[in-house]
Amino acid sequence: MKNHIKIISVLMLLVISACSNTKVIASWKSENANQIKNNKNVLVIARTGDKQARIAFESEIAEKLNKEGINATSSFSILPTNLKIGKELTEEQKMAFKEFLKIEGFDGVVLNVIKDLEETTKTYSDGGYYAGATVPFYPSYYNGFYTYYFNPYSYTSFGTYVEPTTTTYSYKTYVLETVVYNLNQKENDQLIAVVTSKIENPQDIDNDAKVFAKKIFNSLK
Repeated sequence: MKNHIKIISVLMLLVISACSNTKVIASWKSENANQIKNNKNVLVIARTGDKQARIAFESEIAEKLNKEGINATSSFSILPTNLKIGKELTEEQKMAFKEFLKIEGFDGVVLNVIKDLEETTKTYSDGGYYAGATVPFYPSYYNGFYTYYFNPYSYTSFGTYVEPTTTTYSYKTYVLETVVYNLNQKENDQLIAVVTSKIENPQDIDNDAKVFAKKIFNSLK
């Protein structure tokens, strides 16, 4: 009985820690947000040093855009390696980046940036009780203090004692910001939309990227 309870507790903890959760916490779009559909060539950038995450997120967003009839390209497949997306650019690199967008004919950009990282630690306690000792009613000796106190059954519950245990696990929550720009407009009027989202306890990058892209697009409809 004791082992069964411990196994159940461990399984529940594994289920909790294995679940990721993605949600949009804020979004804004301009009155001209639909202009993105008129863009002929959109560059999708996930600004992260994690190559696998970058490929997964850029690919999912680009795929969503392409399904909407918007020609989109992932930056990992075309951006020159000297233009590091995860590091601050020098003035020379900034000029080179602008020139790259111009030469390749990009007139729209979907940029994803990690704005914050929260680390959470939770501790779950279990045990410290007798299992299998409960009854559907209280016997008559419960009615008086002495009858209870002197009764042999008050010394032990005759159940299986479950040793107290604590299990601690930590997980990360990423706060992401997705900004959409129409480069055909004047520089001060290029912003089309901003979406802030959270990904809690990411476990499967590919699946998290699919869910993320879907929720971002739903928030912009």
